[in-house]
Amino acid sequence: MPMPDFSTIRVLIVVMTYPHPSQDYKELLCTAGISEDGKWVRLYPIDYRYRPPDQRFRKWQWIEVALSDRGAANDPRPESRRPDLDSIRILGEPIGAGQRDVWTPRREVIDPMPHHTIAQLKQLYDRDRTSLGIVRPTEVLDIDVRPADPEWKPEWQAVFERLDLFDGQPKMLRKLPYSFHYLFRCEDTGDKPHTAMIEDWELGVLFLKEVERLGSEEKAAQSVRAKYLNQLCSPERDTRFFMGTRFPYNTWLVLGVFWPPRIPGGQIELF
Repeated sequence: MPMPDFSTIRVLIVVMTYPHPSQDYKELLCTAGISEDGKWVRLYPIDYRYRPPDQRFRKWQWIEVALSDRGAANDPRPESRRPDLDSIRILGEPIGAGQRDVWTPRREVIDPMPHHTIAQLKQLYDRDRTSLGIVRPTEVLDIDVRPADPEWKPEWQAVFERLDLFDGQPKMLRKLPYSFHYLFRCEDTGDKPHTAMIEDWELGVLFLKEVERLGSEEKAAQSVRAKYLNQLCSPERDTRFFMGTRFPYNTWLVLGVFWPPRIPGGQIELF
């Protein structure tokens, strides 16, 4: 049964960001999805790696979850909802999984959703605190790879060191020594292109795998840059960015990338 003031809904998970440390939950990640009635929902907080195996959903899976009418404390963003973590139930495999064409069933969900430019998203945020949306860039210029502090700050390291004393805990969350930022244009972008940091968990996982394969963090960073720039944003792809704000600021981040094949001769509606 859902907790008081919680209601149970179904959400298709499309966004999972790289986790960050938390004093209260060990670590957290931003999770977002689309409800059955086509609305954005942000589920926060979720201590994903500390959930039981039968609650560790994947992207493109439908889940059932009891959600509060409001988000975490002091979060006024309308999409934010606080989940009853024990209520999470996975509803089958990721949509498109095991099919020759994984993109068509996913496009059936994403294509009808509103698409905006960065300028429009900022206007929506100013109007009603809208903080999640889809952007279809007209031109992706580059990915800026920036060095970052390779170690967690001391208070976070202390949290992880305490956790390592116990058996059965997930491996210590690794700090990424780089940040990755898309440079891109929208339909109404002026002379200066937009810059947005990529917080996709898949990017972090890819980076760590490439470090292991290549034996070099610098080479791994360039390999990630090449994939996210040349494959996910190639001319043959109808690339979309799932974007959201970093609380409490109106800083728009790329939370995930949707990159189905471009349909030859297909009409693209930007607005």
